[in-house]
Amino acid sequence: MPKIHFIMKDASTKDVDAPLGLSLMEVAVKEKIEAIEGACGGGLACATCHLYVDPKFKDKTMPIDGEISEDEEDMLDLAFDVRDESRLCCQIIITEDLDGLRVAMPGAEVEW
Repeated sequence: MPKIHFIMKDASTKDVDAPLGLSLMEVAVKEKIEAIEGACGGGLACATCHLYVDPKFKDKTMPIDGEISEDEEDMLDLAFDVRDESRLCCQIIITEDLDGLRVAMPGAEVEW
């Protein structure tokens, strides 16, 4: 089971085991990651699961076609503190390749 490292705004880290096939948002909500709400349940209708993805994992978190969907980009336009590494975690599906993934909450000061 892949281990995911959530970096909070206060720089603390919560490490969780993530079941394969779930979205990163489902994992975050299940593990009670405070900053991830997932209000729309993963329907790409909000930005309450916005976070930053470690650039080393960018390719591994992208959809099969290698492009973030237009719908995800539209929702990110509504999010706060958007950066190049911003993603909606409802769109990231847990695979073995994500073992060791580090993600940070919006507003967190992180140096990858």
